[in-house]
Amino acid sequence: MQDLNCLIVEDEPLAAKIIEDYVSQLPGLKLKSICGDVISAGEKLRTEKIDIIFLDINLPKINGLEFAKSINNKYSIIITTAYHQYALEGFNLNVTDYLLKPIEFSRFVQAINKVYTQNSSRENIGNKEIDERKFYFFVADKKRHKIFFDEILYVESLKDYVKVQTGERSVVTKFQIGEMEELLKGQNFFRIHKSFIVNLNHLTAFNANEIEIGKINLPIGRTYAELFKRQMEK
Repeated sequence: MQDLNCLIVEDEPLAAKIIEDYVSQLPGLKLKSICGDVISAGEKLRTEKIDIIFLDINLPKINGLEFAKSINNKYSIIITTAYHQYALEGFNLNVTDYLLKPIEFSRFVQAINKVYTQNSSRENIGNKEIDERKFYFFVADKKRHKIFFDEILYVESLKDYVKVQTGERSVVTKFQIGEMEELLKGQNFFRIHKSFIVNLNHLTAFNANEIEIGKINLPIGRTYAELFKRQMEK
């Protein structure tokens, strides 16, 4: 997979340094430049091949949203700002994501995965044999691991990390279990315990206290038992 070239447009040195550090931690991202205003950013776009722009809103002379309007659809734009009130306007510009400062690394990773998903979709436009199976690139061991949702057996919380278990492998990645629950929404996953989300398509047996996925037994938490029972009665 070819590296994605990144441009940071940020006039606060500390904020720029944080994003720079996050970029350096993800394989496949290459930082080309950091610009303190949109004038210098525009010059950089004319001389460098850029794929992703991390764009602050509150910038000198011209704000980030005005700049985004002039370059929209040419790049993957990720807004990085302390101001939540511009989110709707940002998404109306079809930006890839809108990150609120202080930016958590796990949230940053989600934004990058959106870029990969969008790029994959663009590459498949016009192809009648588009693979409609949903997937996600989970970051672990300095790699991005592509896992299809329908392959996941269960997800286990490990404090600030989760273990994503398929039939063939497990990947430990920096995610909160609540974030995973949101990511897997609508894919027939169900949270049975504060520490477990299971793929109901792989369920082989269950009772009031636990579920079985093949030879794997997982507990049903008391606060989730009634909801799980209702789900299985549908």
